[in-house]
Amino acid sequence: MLEPLRRIVQKVNQAPDLEQALRVIVQSVKQVVGADVCSVYLTDFDSREHVLQATDGLAAGAVGRVRLPLHRGLIGLVCERAEPLNLDDAPAHRRYLFIKETGEQEYRGFLGAPIIQNRKVLGVLVLRQREQRRFGDDEVNFVVTLASQLAGAITFARISGELARLQDPMALPNRYLQGLPASPGIAIGIAVVVYPLADLEAVPDNPAAEPEAEVERFLSAIADVAEELEQVASQFAGTLSPEDRALFDAWRLMLESDLLLDGTLARIRAGNWAPGALRATIAEHVQVFDRMEDGYLRERGTDVCDLGRRILMHLQKIKPPPIDYPPSTILVGEELSAMQIADVPRERLAGIVSTTGSGSSHVAILARGIGVPAVMGVGELPVGRIDGREAVVNGYHGRIYVAPGASVKAEYQRLIEEDRALSTELESLRHLPAESTDGFLLPLYLNTGLVSESRPIGIEESAGVGLYRTELPFLVRDSFPGEEVQMANYRKVLTTFAPRPVTIRTLDIGGDKPLPYFPVVESNPFLGWRGIRVTLDHPEIFLTQVRAMLQAAIGLENLRILLPMIGSVTELDDALRLIQRAHDELHDEGLSVMRPPVGIMIEVPAAVYQIESLARRVDFLSVGTNDLTQYLLAVDRNNSHVAELYDELHPAVLRALMQVVSGARSQEVEVSICGEMAGDPLAVVLLLGMGVDSLSMSGGSLPRVKAVIRSLSRARARELLKCALQFEDAAAVRRLLMNTIEELGLGGLVRPGR
Repeated sequence: MLEPLRRIVQKVNQAPDLEQALRVIVQSVKQVVGADVCSVYLTDFDSREHVLQATDGLAAGAVGRVRLPLHRGLIGLVCERAEPLNLDDAPAHRRYLFIKETGEQEYRGFLGAPIIQNRKVLGVLVLRQREQRRFGDDEVNFVVTLASQLAGAITFARISGELARLQDPMALPNRYLQGLPASPGIAIGIAVVVYPLADLEAVPDNPAAEPEAEVERFLSAIADVAEELEQVASQFAGTLSPEDRALFDAWRLMLESDLLLDGTLARIRAGNWAPGALRATIAEHVQVFDRMEDGYLRERGTDVCDLGRRILMHLQKIKPPPIDYPPSTILVGEELSAMQIADVPRERLAGIVSTTGSGSSHVAILARGIGVPAVMGVGELPVGRIDGREAVVNGYHGRIYVAPGASVKAEYQRLIEEDRALSTELESLRHLPAESTDGFLLPLYLNTGLVSESRPIGIEESAGVGLYRTELPFLVRDSFPGEEVQMANYRKVLTTFAPRPVTIRTLDIGGDKPLPYFPVVESNPFLGWRGIRVTLDHPEIFLTQVRAMLQAAIGLENLRILLPMIGSVTELDDALRLIQRAHDELHDEGLSVMRPPVGIMIEVPAAVYQIESLARRVDFLSVGTNDLTQYLLAVDRNNSHVAELYDELHPAVLRALMQVVSGARSQEVEVSICGEMAGDPLAVVLLLGMGVDSLSMSGGSLPRVKAVIRSLSRARARELLKCALQFEDAAAVRRLLMNTIEELGLGGLVRPGR
């Protein structure tokens, strides 16, 4: 039944609305399976009823009128069990319910398949037969597969309000599409959909008639894109912080990288024309990033793709057509770029929505930098159908409302006014310490991985750098950077923040982050050869990096070294011996190097359970809550099927953190939190109560976290922590913290689920 299935799915995808899609389903399935009736019942969660929404075989007048109480009859049984029900004699079943209004005769054969999306039963696809009939396995699988295809269309119809209008013409649309919160804030405006003008994947391989001419054409396109980057950087100069402006340095680094330039030039000189050589080079480079677990680094693959498309546009001499941006533009696209954002006059840009990407993407970072609400990863958004439609962007919870009803729009307009007042309040906290109401100072540090060549990348509000990622310079080259190159990079960031401390993490590569010139292919990279495991197996890499760090800190002495993915005492001892060896080598060479404080990242559960032994050997601990939560809960937060199970407020995570803090205290070692949890105003309440020594986060989170700390006493935070630890699920913890934040008058920092 694969061919009929393919045809039906294609027709459903081409249907202009849900009503037509349902009509296609019931007519086609009835014909393919040879049943007497095919119907679709959809669940109205507000009225708690199952509504007959489409049928081929029952009375047409019953559509929209026949409503079964929730979980009544065989339809209700399918919803209740969330699994198919196949009966050869339905009236004999104790849950059978005869509905006279459908014009139903005594049909005997019954097959009901639940329509499920995100573990929620949206309705039931039903087949009926007059004679006794038990449907075959192939037919059951066919119907179940179609039901799953229908789930996406129903979800969007529910969100956009189309389903509400079908079920009740007087109802207001008030459903939303769920994505990932990328930049806080709320916006109401008109959707403007933009697309990449150059398609790299469509470029064929063609022989280069004159390779050197193709080389010149390619280098000219590179120069044009570099000039564009300079123009965009200048355009954002007045609105972005120095740290966020360093994004453009990262793009230039990628644009001028050995991998991009040398790889493409080599392919051209081997006989391929410039567009084909560029396509092959970009594809090879993107594959490396796509295999990475680290969200920030994986998003760099999108940046490489965007640069490739920009270069191709110049190779193909494509001129983007002018776009008329309305006063409140919600910029929408499948893969937005910084250039597309820069094309919108700043005073007209109200919000940003992308079907791909995450909070780690450069578009998200840029949105936070210019203060525009943004939602990424809205995979269900039908981009082709929303251009010119009104939309609401909820950047706090990653929600999009398409064609919002009057009540929804009025509520969000009120929240916008609240946000304006809150922004004024946060601005008043600039240059004030992150100090609790009972006088406890909790330093706030910065997470970053970018080096600016011409300007400071820090922001005045930070106490220093709590996590400096070193992977990016390794990823954009065609070989390991040498000691001098690394030293120059580290010297810049150390000088920028001196005398404030800078914690530099040693290279965290491996199965999930393979270098192009150091590939690692594994079946389970999450549990594979990565982090400290790789660098201990290759001490020459580790020693070169540590030597570069130690030399970069001469005369500044603000370096702190952080070791990633430590899972055992043996690994730590081996790494410490190598650090000491690097120090001794440099000392013997006549260099006046100091041995800096050394710490480890706590991100492997094994480290939690031997925390005292590990803490005894180091100067500080830094908890990477992102990885620790993933490993503790066995949840890949980048997997849409299970991402909702990822929750840093899970009791298991809170108890693990308590154990880390307790173990560190017993050895008089400092503890920092450097995952996303550190930048969450809700979680900060508990972290303050735990007694952690510092927090490290993105620059955009600093003012909000500071607002919470300055509104709360540590004594109160300890009481709330004690209460939270008694709960058995994350939802209860979240409710407690939401109520607390609301009581403090800071509810706008963490909008409740609207």
